[in-house]
Amino acid sequence: MLKVGITGGIGSGKSLVARMFEVLGIPVLHADDTAKYLMQHDTDLMASISRMFGNEVYQNGRLNRPFLASVVFSDKEKLAGLNSLVHPAVLRYGKEWAARQSSPYTLKEAAIFFESGSYKEMDKMIGVYAPYELRLQRAMQRDQASGDTIKQRMAQQMDEEEKMKRCDYIIRNDGSMSVINQVLDLHRQFCAMASGRL
Repeated sequence: MLKVGITGGIGSGKSLVARMFEVLGIPVLHADDTAKYLMQHDTDLMASISRMFGNEVYQNGRLNRPFLASVVFSDKEKLAGLNSLVHPAVLRYGKEWAARQSSPYTLKEAAIFFESGSYKEMDKMIGVYAPYELRLQRAMQRDQASGDTIKQRMAQQMDEEEKMKRCDYIIRNDGSMSVINQVLDLHRQFCAMASGRL
């Protein structure tokens, strides 16, 4: 089965694009949602996170998200430490999930494919592109957060131009082209690849 990754910076619209593929019947694994689920349900992962960040990180068995966010978004080493625990768990879960699918191809949506090295598990990579200012405005609106908060998160991610250079395909989500038409075109290509016609 063809495995396709979809990535883009904060506010690029990668989740929206992934939902369009879902409407076409393609199963999508959302890495962020999977990570959140595993951080709350995978007992081995939970124990590792507690060892790294202390008992305050879980309160009454629930992940203390504000505490964890305040620690990792202000300290690159702590963020890297958290990622070193969460990414392998998401990768394992993703492989099991993909093995259960029967579609021509699957999609995995994640913000930090290249940073985590998980792009190596994919056959093709799609980048969803939008310029910095547009991404900033979208993320501020979506998260009800200040510009400074979003800029801090953006600074933790790989440079957007570099990320796009590493992708096999780019979907422009800046209002210059129809996103739906771009998705349909890629869907046709991936179905053809999966059936051996390309």
